[in-house]
Amino acid sequence: MSVKSSRYKAVILAAGKDALDAEGRSIMLSPLGDRSVLECVLQNTLEVVPAQDITVVVGYRREDVCPHLGDQYHYVVQENQSGTGHAVLQAARHLRNFDGNLLILYGDTPLFRPGSIRGLLNRHDLKKAHLTLLTAVLDRRLPYGRIIRDAAGRIMDIIEDSEASPEVREIRECNVGAYVVSASAIFSALEKLSPSPRDGEYRLTDCVHQLIRAGLRVESYRIYDPDEVQGINCAEDLAQAEFILQKRLFRPRRQEERNLVTFGTGGWRAIIGEGFTMHNVRRLSQALANEITRQGAEDRGVIIGYDRRFLSRQAAEASAEVFGGNNIQTILLNEDAPTPLVTFATAARAAAYGLVFTASHNPPEWNGLKVFRSDGALLLDEETQRIEAETNALTPDDVIKLELDIALEAGIVRRGDFTNEYVDAVEALIDLQTIRNAGLKVIVDPMYGVGQLTLGTVLTEARCRVTFIHERHNPLFGGRSPAPNPEALRLLTSTMRDDPGYDLGLAMDGDADRIAIVDELGEYISINDVLLLLYWYMHEVRGERGGVVRNLATSHLLDRLAHRLGEECFEVPVGFKHVVSTMVEHNALLGGESSGGLTIRGHILGKDGIFAAALVVEMRARTGKKISELRSTVYDLTGRLYTLEETFPATPEMRIAVPRKLREAPCTHVGPYPVIRVSHMDGTKLYLENDNWALLRFSGTEPVLRLVVEADSEGKAQELMAWLKQFVAAGH
Repeated sequence: MSVKSSRYKAVILAAGKDALDAEGRSIMLSPLGDRSVLECVLQNTLEVVPAQDITVVVGYRREDVCPHLGDQYHYVVQENQSGTGHAVLQAARHLRNFDGNLLILYGDTPLFRPGSIRGLLNRHDLKKAHLTLLTAVLDRRLPYGRIIRDAAGRIMDIIEDSEASPEVREIRECNVGAYVVSASAIFSALEKLSPSPRDGEYRLTDCVHQLIRAGLRVESYRIYDPDEVQGINCAEDLAQAEFILQKRLFRPRRQEERNLVTFGTGGWRAIIGEGFTMHNVRRLSQALANEITRQGAEDRGVIIGYDRRFLSRQAAEASAEVFGGNNIQTILLNEDAPTPLVTFATAARAAAYGLVFTASHNPPEWNGLKVFRSDGALLLDEETQRIEAETNALTPDDVIKLELDIALEAGIVRRGDFTNEYVDAVEALIDLQTIRNAGLKVIVDPMYGVGQLTLGTVLTEARCRVTFIHERHNPLFGGRSPAPNPEALRLLTSTMRDDPGYDLGLAMDGDADRIAIVDELGEYISINDVLLLLYWYMHEVRGERGGVVRNLATSHLLDRLAHRLGEECFEVPVGFKHVVSTMVEHNALLGGESSGGLTIRGHILGKDGIFAAALVVEMRARTGKKISELRSTVYDLTGRLYTLEETFPATPEMRIAVPRKLREAPCTHVGPYPVIRVSHMDGTKLYLENDNWALLRFSGTEPVLRLVVEADSEGKAQELMAWLKQFVAAGH
């Protein structure tokens, strides 16, 4: 069955006298999301039936309904509201010669999923039924008709709630108000229908018994999401429907199910086989190629790189075929490479775009794409929104591609290698001679990622004694996320503890744009402290001047240090594009984030774990101090703050309920501690006295809620975290 079959027409019942909203409008015409309730019903219908085959039955307030919906639909009028059966019968004259099936929906039931409507039609076809109803088994009491079945499970009748006995009301399977029925069968039954003795109305559900008695086949399709059953009969129902609609927007795989490409704070990421497909890779590449063509930047071209994840190389090649097919000069890297290398090459070549197929630190079942502008910075929000919209509007027929072997032979796609240029650029910013003089012994964990070659080259040329662990190619990353956190770096920390000969332990995430370090005692050093150490080192030892930029989830010790050094600290939302744009604006010396990314003035406009690791080694060599000693030196300037972070799976309900609770009941205290300021710049951040704070923020790259606190003592940090967790639990 095709999505929009000519064997189906639809009838939408919108003639009743419904309640009014606060603005005096019919509830069916009230806004629900970005359209009205009735338009939501029609949007579902348009998934399976074209507009010219949709009949809307109007009556009360028809002078509002018809202009509201437009002239693409057919309208029939029910002058007297004599029930749902009578309403459908008004369409009989218009549909007299139609011998297919009718989809009948109510204008006040907007929350059926398109998949449920398709399931209803599909089951009707496969069962060769004359009538198929949409049903649900409900735990809550709602005024819907109860489905009566015989011992074999066949539908025998529908009894309305108002006429049901107490025993029948105990039946949980309900008729929820959507039907597919043979047009000839339903019109024949309606013409014989008698009015209900209770209220004189002609009910559509009374036809079920007639069809059964006539020996026709009546089937059902069951829905399992109780939210779909929500009808809209009052302002309270409307508010609940709005909540349900918003909740659906945040379902972790909703975009993948609809085959949509969506960008987060770090590019496009999706689960392989769900949203991350070659189809979506090609569509997204075509949208980017279209933008390049509009700008006349074909000769500036694109640079395409990839990491070691499953399908990254194949995605890069598929993307290159699309750019080549669009006459855009393309450089496809000849081996997997770090993200910062592509960032560097994009800026060095002033390419129109730089692309890296990676999902960074996400679990191995994810993949994605980071897109860089010609200056090496990530695309800004307005750019990604425009690219998203164009990508999702494209069909397979809109994609233009040229087979890779032909594109390579023609020269429109070329293989490239920027490793030496990138390593030279990093080494130009690092004091190699000082490192050589120190004779350091270093252990590095690239976490099965792409950082070994470049960092290994830099450290070897600096005459470090380097040992690598987890260096081989493993697209499963050892069965865990390639994120350099304490849990994932247990082998690195235990090796440092067991072998006192190592001066420093270094780690990078899967695409090598983030770092972590382990000191000579085998202690994991938080990235907050790494940023603190490097800012102090560059300002006080290197003698460079300028402020520092951090995101709002990063330690306020940077603020204290900047103030102590006579500089300014700038707070920005999460997303490295915000960090680098603010660095450029204020000519800041260093920018970073607590998740492990940093860069400095004069280097690339993106995170660079290779450079950051080399800079840490230089700091260790030039100061001659161990990492533990350097931390004590800086703490003497700033004092201590203690950070805690916890991450929880973010249900759709949480994404709505938590912000709503924060809006409705603004926090004046976190536990006993007064809130002096609240920011909604990115999530909700509660500022307390003495640089203490608490943050609730939903991730832009994963379906999780992040809770972060910072306080004067470990005990107080635990208090703040406990309060946040209780707040979230109560709000949910």
